[in-house]
Amino acid sequence: MNILRISLSQINPILGDFKGNISKIADSIRQAKELESDIIAFPELALCGYPPEDLLLRPSFPNDSLRAIDHLLPFTKDICAIVGYARVDDNGLVHNSAAVISDGNLQAYYDKIELPNYGVFDEKRYFTQGSKPLAIKLNDTIIAVTICEDIWVSEGVPEKGAIKNGAEIIVNISASPFHAGKIEIRESLVCGLARRSKAYVCYTNLLGGQDELVFDGGAIVANPDGTMICSSPRFDENIVTIDLPLREKDESKHSTVVASQHPGIVIVPSKIKSDTKRNINQCPICAKMEKVDEIYKAIVLGTRDYITKNGFKKVLIGLSGGIDSALTACIAVDAFGKENVIGVTMPSEFTSDGTLSDAEKLAENLDIKLYKVPISEILGSYYSELGESLGPGKSGLEKENLQARIRGNILMALSNKFGWLVLTTGNKSETAVGYCTLYGDMAGGFAVIKDVPKTMVYKLSYYVNEKIGRELIPVSTIERPPTAELRPDQKDEDSLPPYPLLDSIIHLYVEDDKSKEDIIAAGYDSDVVNDVIRMIDLSEYKRRQAPPGVKITPKAFGRDRRMPITNKYGMFSKEGF
Repeated sequence: MNILRISLSQINPILGDFKGNISKIADSIRQAKELESDIIAFPELALCGYPPEDLLLRPSFPNDSLRAIDHLLPFTKDICAIVGYARVDDNGLVHNSAAVISDGNLQAYYDKIELPNYGVFDEKRYFTQGSKPLAIKLNDTIIAVTICEDIWVSEGVPEKGAIKNGAEIIVNISASPFHAGKIEIRESLVCGLARRSKAYVCYTNLLGGQDELVFDGGAIVANPDGTMICSSPRFDENIVTIDLPLREKDESKHSTVVASQHPGIVIVPSKIKSDTKRNINQCPICAKMEKVDEIYKAIVLGTRDYITKNGFKKVLIGLSGGIDSALTACIAVDAFGKENVIGVTMPSEFTSDGTLSDAEKLAENLDIKLYKVPISEILGSYYSELGESLGPGKSGLEKENLQARIRGNILMALSNKFGWLVLTTGNKSETAVGYCTLYGDMAGGFAVIKDVPKTMVYKLSYYVNEKIGRELIPVSTIERPPTAELRPDQKDEDSLPPYPLLDSIIHLYVEDDKSKEDIIAAGYDSDVVNDVIRMIDLSEYKRRQAPPGVKITPKAFGRDRRMPITNKYGMFSKEGF
């Protein structure tokens, strides 16, 4: 039986760190050679990192990507490597490409044909579309090379090219960002392609956090009947290696078909013989993750990479005694270590003994350092100085927001003094409706749970305690009615609908793009829907000034949902228009 051994490497590159990324790729190649693999595939743009965005508009960046390929050539003796990189053609056009390297030479390259231009993707802004499929012949096996979106377009040019070229294996190198539940979509995609093409499909995906995006890895191998036969662990760097038993060929007939019908197939030299390889342990199919588990791991990975890749040594969190800051602190400790997380509690005259106690208990449970900086006197000084300017009458929203801004100032003062990164603690529900204070609780460098709805915050908080087997987040924190504690007896539901109702409306309006009329027709109270949509639309200017945060839903504010700040479209109903 003819066998081809393939390794799929999911690495965590740093965007623009060509030297470091070359080292990671070279290490993986060495490991694959020790396992006597015929071929190893790396993720999309693994050599430079993804997405490079406007770095691609600097001529030096894609040119450095080309030079980096030369540094990989010496590592490819006796193995074939497929590596994602940015390629510049003879006309100076940039392509999202895959280099096929073997025997110390660049044997071929493939330019991505299907360029995504939706959601978080802007590939048509940067890359020139490829024009033809690529197939290589390695150890008498025809292998089609594709890149990410190429297999998301059913029966597109890359898929048809693979079938026409008689590919027995389709390799797809990908940079597919995470959102909850996306792994099932990828698995269905890979298995469907395998079934249609009657070929093995080997899929490898990028790993790591890049600004708002998280790449969860998750290699997949499906056999020609469309059954998944291998998958890799997600959220960690790893290499999976598998032997693919290929159908026996009539060599004379096969050679004639390749030569006469498919002259574009590139012959790649290989000195590895299938019958001399030692046995390897075949990779199993990894167990499915629960939704809350994969979301938590994604946020931890995205937070860790944002902190470490940007060179921060410690992080700072304002601990209010509420559930959002408690969850943020737990994520930070898991991402960065308890010794690198500092909490600050900043009580005011409205801070209850319960929330203050919970903040202190959380810090004790996490074993993190906690500073206490009361703000009542600071607030009094502000009001004393502002008295004439504010004029007569009772204080209102300005006093509430001033407390939040004083706290933001304190956190940023510590950040400036010690170089610590401030992590903000607002969730998606609050961010959606503007239930947050500019330059106050929004002040900071990274918004850990920015894309996490409040209802999921509760689920994640229970998960944290269950995972560790004890009360890490105080139960009183989880069960207490949520409050900003900026005025006496304040509760979130004084200003907002109950969070389960609010989150369902936000989901319909933001993620599903349903109109106000559609949501009301689905059975929601018209007054509540109108109020929520009005708050969402009016808060765009706030969101535009918020720090980046980890994307975990199919449509996050910012990269996914790009709304104009100045617009009156939401002011009109269908009847009014």
